[in-house]
Order: sequence, then structure tokens, then C-alpha cells
Amino acid sequence: MNTTTKINIMQKRAILYASIIAAFLTSACQPPASSETQASEAAKEENIDKTSGQAFVEDEVSNPNILQIAVGSADHSTLVAAVQAADLENALVNAGPLMVFAPVNEAFDALPEGTVESLLKPENKDDLANILKYHVTPGNYSKEFLKKFKKLGQANDQSVAVEVKGDDVYVGGAKIIATIKASNGIIHVVDAVMLPSNN
Repeated sequence: MNTTTKINIMQKRAILYASIIAAFLTSACQPPASSETQASEAAKEENIDKTSGQAFVEDEVSNPNILQIAVGSADHSTLVAAVQAADLENALVNAGPLMVFAPVNEAFDALPEGTVESLLKPENKDDLANILKYHVTPGNYSKEFLKKFKKLGQANDQSVAVEVKGDDVYVGGAKIIATIKASNGIIHVVDAVMLPSNN
């Protein structure tokens, strides 16, 4: 290798090293993000969209889950409104299995006048959530299988009585009038709203 070739190689290496060092110094000298920028990013993270989560994922291929079935039922519009007011949509679409005792609209209408309207107010959100969770049980039991139980442990950490009268099954005093299977559990349609003991 002649002297000229060696010099050219050394010059190329020097230019490459200089470029690397310059790039490093440029990035190292960048000023840190200002507190305003950091605060702005934090605000974006805290501004959670209430229409996000599993409950709002569109899926027209899979079997419908409990929430999707309820939303599609004209007889359960009051129940759906209550679930939305209590921000429990995502709870009804998790993997489960879940067993939901779903009161029909007439069941809510049978409550004392003004009860539903009062429960739907933001200040009563916790009470509403407690009542709704009282209608949910972990599991996936048919009406026939429920006859084996004396009580069920509900999602609000209370128990509800199960009674068998002839071929009918009553849960918390509410009669099961229909059953619908869902992808993440089962819905037992009931004719009354079950109220926890502290409500």
C-alpha cells in the first residue's frame, strides 16, 4: 500500500470520527424538556377518554358479550343507562365468566317514583354501582344449575338468596324469566330489581 493510499484512508477515518463526535455533542447539548412541556404531556395522559377500553372496541365477528347483548335489547334500555352512569361498561366485557341478573325496564319502573332518576345523578354514582354489582356473580350457571344453590356471592361482596318455587328460580326475590348466553358468561333476565340490604 503506497503512502498516498494510507493518507486517504486516514483522512476518511478522521472525517468519520469527527462526524460521530459532532453528532454526539449535538444531542448531548440539547436542552431538557421544559416544565411546561412535561406538564402538557402529563395532562394528556391524565385526560382519559371515557369512551376507551374494551367496552368500546368494535367487533362484528365474535359472539356478542354481555354488554353488547344488553345494549341491543329494547327491554334493557334503563339497565344500560344505569351501567353507563356508573361507568361499569368495561366490567361487563371482561373475560369472565360473568353471570348477570338483568332487570327489564318494567322492573325499574316498579321502583318508588323518582328512585331511578335519583340513582342516575352523578352524586349517587357509588350507590348505583353498588346496586348494579349486586346483580353480578362470577360464574356461568344455567337456571337449572342455580337450583342447587341457597345463595350466591355477588360482585359487591354481599350474598343474595336463591329460592326454587316449582320450576321457577328466584334470585334476591327476582324471578328469572329468560336466559341468554354471551361470549363472556350468561344473562338471566329477571322481573325485579334486587336491592342490597344497605340500600
